[in-house]
Amino acid sequence: MKVKRIVSNIHTVDIGQARRFYGDILGLELLMDHGWIATFGSQERMDVQISFASQGGSDTPTPDFSIEVDDVEAVYEQMREAGFSVEYGPADEPWGVRRFYVRDPFGKLVNILAHL
Repeated sequence: MKVKRIVSNIHTVDIGQARRFYGDILGLELLMDHGWIATFGSQERMDVQISFASQGGSDTPTPDFSIEVDDVEAVYEQMREAGFSVEYGPADEPWGVRRFYVRDPFGKLVNILAHL
């Protein structure tokens, strides 16, 4: 037996807000939409990963999840322009990533990062 995929499920009554944050700004594709559930992702890669942490590194809170992007600065500007709450960074971390934390429309702390 092997795990093929892990999907986070975030409860909301306003899936349109997910479309705005994860689809419009982060550019994730709408992979499934049944009206009551919408799954966003990438057809290019479906890596299996799950992390457990006592903190987020650099004495920050543990984020609810992390999203790796190809251009941290561009996503940072889009998040700020869209009015989302940036709570940390951008910062270059000693373990080789540039990142920032932002709150999604559902209050989840999201770590947006790129490897340096």
